[in-house]
Amino acid sequence: MAYAMNRRRSIQALAFGALLLAHPLAPWAQAQDATDAASKMLVAASPLGDRVLGQADAPVVMVEYASATCPHCAEFHEKVLPLIKAEYIDTGKVRFIFREFPLDKLAMGAFMLARCVPDDKYFPTIDMMFRRQETWKKSSNPADELFRIMQLSGMDRPAFEACLKRAELSKAIFEASKKAAEDFGIKGTPAIFVNGQMIDGHKEMTEVKAAIDAAIKKHE
Repeated sequence: MAYAMNRRRSIQALAFGALLLAHPLAPWAQAQDATDAASKMLVAASPLGDRVLGQADAPVVMVEYASATCPHCAEFHEKVLPLIKAEYIDTGKVRFIFREFPLDKLAMGAFMLARCVPDDKYFPTIDMMFRRQETWKKSSNPADELFRIMQLSGMDRPAFEACLKRAELSKAIFEASKKAAEDFGIKGTPAIFVNGQMIDGHKEMTEVKAAIDAAIKKHE
C-alpha cells in the first residue's frame, strides 16, 4: 500500500476557471465557457474507467469525488445518495459517476480493494465501506476490518493481499485524483458536480434536489 498523497499540493492547485482569465469575451461569457468546458472535461471517462449508475443518455450528469475515510462522504452515501438514486438515477434523469479522491493511505487502500472486485460489485462494496467507515477507520487493525468487508464481495485473503500490492493501481488512482484537483479546483471531499457546476450538497437532499431540478429544467 505504498503511497504518498501530497494534500498541500492538491489544495493549492489552480481552479480550472483561472485558466480562462485572459479570454477576450465578456465576464458572463467567460463564465459560461468555463462551465461548458469543465462539464465536458468532467464527463470525459477517467483513464481508470468510470464507475457509473444510471442511463448513458440521462439529461443530467452528477459527478462525485470522494475519499473513503471522509465522514462527510459517508454521510452523503448513507443519507442523500439513496434518495437521489430512487428519484433521479433509477428514473433515467441522472447519470451518477463516482470517482476516487483518497486523502490518506487508508482511503487509498480501500479504493484499491474496491477496484479489485468485479464491476457489478463495486458500488455495493463502496456502500459497505461507507456504512462501516467508523469501524475500520478507527480500528487498531484496519486491514482486518477491510478484509471482512471484502469477503462479502467474494474476495479471499490471497486476492486481498495481492490487490494491496498493485503499485500500478495506486499510482493510477493517485494520478487521476491529482489531475482532478488541478482541473477542477477540488480542495476537499465530497466534491459534487451537477452538469459541471460544483454544489455543496452532501448534507441535505434539498440542496442537491434544487441543483438537479434546475439542470433538468435548463435541459428541457
